[in-house]
Amino acid sequence: MSAPAPKRRSGPVRARGARGIAARGGESGARARGVTPDHAGGAPDGSHAARFRGTRAAHRDETAEDYVEALAQIARERGQARVRDLAAMMGVSHVTVSRIVARLEKRGLVRTAPYRPVELTRAGRLLAARAQRRHDTVLRFLLSLGVPARQAEIDAEGIEHHVSEKTIRAMRAHVERVGE
Repeated sequence: MSAPAPKRRSGPVRARGARGIAARGGESGARARGVTPDHAGGAPDGSHAARFRGTRAAHRDETAEDYVEALAQIARERGQARVRDLAAMMGVSHVTVSRIVARLEKRGLVRTAPYRPVELTRAGRLLAARAQRRHDTVLRFLLSLGVPARQAEIDAEGIEHHVSEKTIRAMRAHVERVGE
């Protein structure tokens, strides 16, 4: 008799980083544990475990930041953001977006109702503005190093979630010194 086949997880195929928004209410990830990006591992010793914990925490918050940033951009460009607009921008299905929006709503970052636009709450707007500032800083830094614009945009999208505030400040200072 052979061993039973392992159980397969059912559910949707998730967009990049979709696991990052905790299904529980309130804040999730590093921020829920009082961990900021400057000490994202929680341990000041710089151990491997501390660094990996910091990276995992950044991954958990990455999707929320990406989605609120995208919602803010769509609302700026079109006056309102709908699930279909977000799905098109993110390159995922409307079902994926609906599930992520529901998680964002539980975290207090958006307000939504069936057949209505998705609106950022004050907390959502603040997170979107912070994410946009970080993105712009990383992008300007990469461009100042001579990274081609297209590649800099791609790289900035990932890097912005994984650097500390100290690193962001250093990047900003570098860009100001070299004068873009």
